[in-house]
Amino acid sequence: MLRTEELGYWYQDKEQPLFQQVNLEFEVGQSYAILGHSGSGKTTFLSLIAGLDKPREGAIFLNDRPLTEIGLTHYRRHEVSIVFQAYNLFTYMSPLNNLLTAMAITGASHAGDQDYARQILRALGIADELMTRNVQHLSGGQQQRVAIARTMCCDAKLVVADEPTGNLDEDNTQAVIAQFQRIAHDQQKCVILVTHEPDVAAQCDQQYRLENKQFVRLAE
Repeated sequence: MLRTEELGYWYQDKEQPLFQQVNLEFEVGQSYAILGHSGSGKTTFLSLIAGLDKPREGAIFLNDRPLTEIGLTHYRRHEVSIVFQAYNLFTYMSPLNNLLTAMAITGASHAGDQDYARQILRALGIADELMTRNVQHLSGGQQQRVAIARTMCCDAKLVVADEPTGNLDEDNTQAVIAQFQRIAHDQQKCVILVTHEPDVAAQCDQQYRLENKQFVRLAE
């Protein structure tokens, strides 16, 4: 589905890249974890495959089409769903309206279908009485589940997540990872998440560690 070809990125000095000559492939139906110490470039890599930034060298392909040909605006709106550590929900809306708005913006096949949005929220443990409550009145774990529900109700086959469990306790962490696995396996999407937690990464189907400017696949 998604692949990188000789991908490289640096800030000011090409001689000091965050990573270079990165050639990776990601497929639907699989979950991937990217590990690395703070400042290693893993979040920058995520921003590239999410279409939030452009590589300094190399290219990214979706179904063998370069993102430059698809267009980053179209790619971000229709081809990829992003789960941010800070949730990035519409804070003046309810969980239900967050999902309905996301489906409308992306032109999802279930756009306007409140029953479908409610079904997704219920599957993620958001009770009916919480669906119409302002999201700011939900716990951190509940807000993160709403953010994940947003990716599930949209049609994008690629889901990327930046430290999705960084603000959660152990119980919520396990619940969130289980949902990402369901998204990958049941909805047949490609899930790529960045994490600094080896225990979280170990629950994904494949793991990579960014070290010495390269992504090293870890033994299964």
